[in-house]
Parts: sequence; C-alpha cells; structure tokens
Amino acid sequence: MKTEKTFAALVADALLHIQEVMPWDVEEMQVSNPDLLIVDIREADEYAAAHIKNALHVPRGILEASCDWGYSDTIPELVQARDKPVVLVCRSGNRTALAALTLRLMGYQQVYSMKTGVRGWNDYELPLFNNAGEQVDIDWAEAELNPPVRPDQLESKP
Repeated sequence: MKTEKTFAALVADALLHIQEVMPWDVEEMQVSNPDLLIVDIREADEYAAAHIKNALHVPRGILEASCDWGYSDTIPELVQARDKPVVLVCRSGNRTALAALTLRLMGYQQVYSMKTGVRGWNDYELPLFNNAGEQVDIDWAEAELNPPVRPDQLESKP
C-alpha cells in the first residue's frame, strides 16, 4: 500500500478544503474591504523582486509560528487576523493551497488562496512592486515568475 503523496496530490487534497479566489477577485476585495490582509508566503528573494503592494511578507517556512503568540517569528498583525479576510499569495497558487489549509486548521475563518498566484496577478496586468517600492515591468515580471525547469529537476526514466 503506497502512502506517500506527490506535491501535486497534496495540493489537490488541500483544494478540497479551502477557498480559492482569482486575482481580479482580490483586486475587488481590496477596494471593498479595508481589513483585507494579503500575505505573500514566497521566499525573501521572490518577494523582493516582485510583490503586490502592501502585502505582508511571511515566508512559508515560518507561517505557523508567525500566526501564534510567543514565538520569535510571531507577527501580531497576522495573529490578530483570525476573524478578518486573509488572502495568501505565492507564485502559482500551489504553496498557498497548502498554507490556506494550515491556517484553516489554526482557526482562521476567512482564509483564501489566490489561484494562479502572483503570475496570474501579473497576467491580469495588475501592478507588482520591488522592495524599493518601484513598479516592476510586466514583461520582466513574466520572465522572472516563470523560471524554466532544469533537466536535473525532471524525473529520470529508466
């Protein structure tokens, strides 16, 4: 009996238990709900290169500790958002599916995973910014957000 799961299978399972929103939905949510918290869970270099304006950066690796009191990674704004709408953002929407499930288990009531991630945000031609606060070029972001899979990252066929 095979009990291990692939990344894709883990994401598929998580999608059964979470809510997803599209980038244009998030844009509307920003306008209609001033309490909306956008949390970018990508790594620091990804966030620095291009992120949604005013998104809170909380790398996936410290997300759980950031959501609870008493840790060096605690982020009060995030801990206090359990009853507020929280949209999680990553590059494509896969990491946020898993993270949204985790936040649901931690008691977050209105947590969403942004389907298509920052790539979809860019495809919809919504603005992205670098750490200097400058809007990044849409074509540059397209290339940056779609890195190729290297040959060594592909499964070897016997």
